[in-house]
Amino acid sequence: MAFRLCHRPPLLSFASPNGGVRKQTHRQLRCSSVNQTAEPLDARKLVLEVKDKLEKEHSSLPVGKNGRDDEDMILWFLKDRKFVVEDAVTKLTKAIKWREDFGVSTLSEDSVKIIYATGKAYVHDFTDVKGRPVLVVVASKHFPEKQAAAENQKLCVFLIEKALHKFPYGLGEILVIVDLRGFRTENADIMFFKFLIDAFYYYYPKRLGQVLLVGAPFVFQPIWQLLKPLMKSYAALVRFCDAETVRSEYFQEDTMPAAFKG
Repeated sequence: MAFRLCHRPPLLSFASPNGGVRKQTHRQLRCSSVNQTAEPLDARKLVLEVKDKLEKEHSSLPVGKNGRDDEDMILWFLKDRKFVVEDAVTKLTKAIKWREDFGVSTLSEDSVKIIYATGKAYVHDFTDVKGRPVLVVVASKHFPEKQAAAENQKLCVFLIEKALHKFPYGLGEILVIVDLRGFRTENADIMFFKFLIDAFYYYYPKRLGQVLLVGAPFVFQPIWQLLKPLMKSYAALVRFCDAETVRSEYFQEDTMPAAFKG
């Protein structure tokens, strides 16, 4: 895939989930690096340098989308590693190998249909008011003692991929909403939470925009004290709030997830 420097993209039109046509504005399409890590003037050169090193040192890695020659993917990892080439190469190599070992390219709705049918997590049909794809997790439907960890992990990765594909060119960050209403101790799963955070940190860097913990009951507080250290720098992205905050600050009335409508 060809490398794209930040520039003003053309106005795009595409089908919305309700069948209409939605205009994507220049503001919504601007590169996320505008409000993340600033790209150096020689970003193009650095991308090519990483690409060349991967070809010479890790030629066995696959090519194509999400492969060693995917310049868009290389740019994300460069931004995450503050444009240090060696660091980006190291992290990117591990991520591409992980995608192969995990079988990310083979994931489909059919491959996760049983665990998906629990309703424990889904990608919302609409973006939030900032144009971010939205991944909703319903914690009260997660039962680690009854549901296989491997299947939960597959669903997690499938939904992250699906959320990123909702944004033009795969650019942008994801808003994760964790609905904690009705949460009980049997829903707690520290190992799965660690997998989720590791996935974003190691394999989808810069893609986690914000995490909303909605309606957290008192029983969740001691669990949060165990989870917070696992998030490291991502802890700053977490916001505890109620359903009214979700309604008033993150969605318009006609784009709101049904579970949060008043």
